[in-house]
Amino acid sequence: MKIKTISEAGIITSVKDGVAVVYGLQKGCAGEMIYTRSAKNPNGMLLNLHRYYASLVIFGNAQYKYGTRVYRTRRLMGIPISLSLFGRVIDALGSVIDGGKSVRSKIFKKVDTKAIGIIDRQSVFEPMLTGLISVDAMTPIGCGQRELIIGDRQTGKTSLALDAILNQVKYGYMFCIYVAIGQKKGAIAKIVDFFFNGVCSNKAKRSLIVICSSSSDSATLQFLAPYTGCTIGE
Repeated sequence: MKIKTISEAGIITSVKDGVAVVYGLQKGCAGEMIYTRSAKNPNGMLLNLHRYYASLVIFGNAQYKYGTRVYRTRRLMGIPISLSLFGRVIDALGSVIDGGKSVRSKIFKKVDTKAIGIIDRQSVFEPMLTGLISVDAMTPIGCGQRELIIGDRQTGKTSLALDAILNQVKYGYMFCIYVAIGQKKGAIAKIVDFFFNGVCSNKAKRSLIVICSSSSDSATLQFLAPYTGCTIGE
């Protein structure tokens, strides 16, 4: 590799557990997407930057091995944003995975952005009803408010969240984003079938997005899934 290209390209020196160490990329930025010549889309992201080398995480099953040459995209990690994503199932990178037509968008939004300051935020004044009388009576939840559902296994945490989504899809006016992380594909498929092929399928296709990062996906994609959900919500 020529000296003049060492700042824009690099060579993989080791790969282990979904993390590759690359020599070069001296002008790379943290969070910048990386690609190889054999891939049509970016298939890696820079995370750790050192003086003589950098570490990048690999997306999915991308083929990285010793001696592979990688290149900068000069674009930070982002996902395509479009209203056409409603009613679809996408992965952590924003690609449609439900077998339907792909969604093309010219708008890309960064997944790692600074949160809006407290003073600049709008106050919580509008209620968000879950549809469960016991929860709505004891725990007032407002639009824009963060709430945790904490409990042991098999106590109904997912059911509570799905009931709230169903209530909003059927009676409310909110957009809903369901991010499934580390679940089995079969369980996610049942949820998708319930919403998009059930009684409220027409309303769900206009107000619900499902982001899937199953247990069979790489740790990198599971790491990015919640960031993708927050980015689409913003």
